[in-house]
Amino acid sequence: MIAAALLALSSFVLSPSLVAQSLEAAPVNGAAAAVAATPPRAPDVSSLRPRIVWKPIPYGDRRRRQMGAYSQRHYGAWKWRLHPIAIVEHYTTGTTWQSAWNTFAANSPHLGEYPGTCAHFIVHTDGTIYQLVPLWIRCRHTIGLNQLSIGRSDAEVIGNARQMNASLKLTLWLVAKFGIQVRNVIGHGESLQSPLRYERYASWKCMTHTDMSRPAMRTYRGWLRDRARAAGVPIGPAPEWVDIGC
Repeated sequence: MIAAALLALSSFVLSPSLVAQSLEAAPVNGAAAAVAATPPRAPDVSSLRPRIVWKPIPYGDRRRRQMGAYSQRHYGAWKWRLHPIAIVEHYTTGTTWQSAWNTFAANSPHLGEYPGTCAHFIVHTDGTIYQLVPLWIRCRHTIGLNQLSIGRSDAEVIGNARQMNASLKLTLWLVAKFGIQVRNVIGHGESLQSPLRYERYASWKCMTHTDMSRPAMRTYRGWLRDRARAAGVPIGPAPEWVDIGC
């Protein structure tokens, strides 16, 4: 649905040049100097990976060609490979994860175009995380952002503790894995204000959905930042939004 400067941390890390300057200004013993000059350890990304159940949808050569052609039309380059710098959170209104899987697997045309919609992950109401598509393949889930983002699909997660915990674990792992800034973890309902959005079709300029709107995502990003700080995962700067006149 996934990945920097530090922001609002209770402590800070000196850059190597500043460490050297501070040691010149106030000599300390060798042990202290070694500690001061030691760069911060990167978070153990593998330890952050939650349990994920692999449930792939059909995504063979035909669907990849369709995704490449879609990218050519809407983004100006024929590509189906993904290099994620953002994560888009969605929710579904179905009663089971299987119904969402079936919709994504069907590859039915959407708005008159192939490929059909899909998301990389579904988080079920019981907290089970299903992965549908490899993270290096584009999914069609958000107009103007499919070329950049991992798609995540949940039911309404804010009030479901098990689902929310799984969702945050998954998102934190993706943030750490790809170096995604927390400000680029957005809800589908925020996509029109994202500075990353790009869509060549004028008639699609203002098209989006309202799932995972700004109020819900403020709460979600706040919880995600708390977890990132605890895990030593860089957060990045505060969100910036744009007005495209929609």
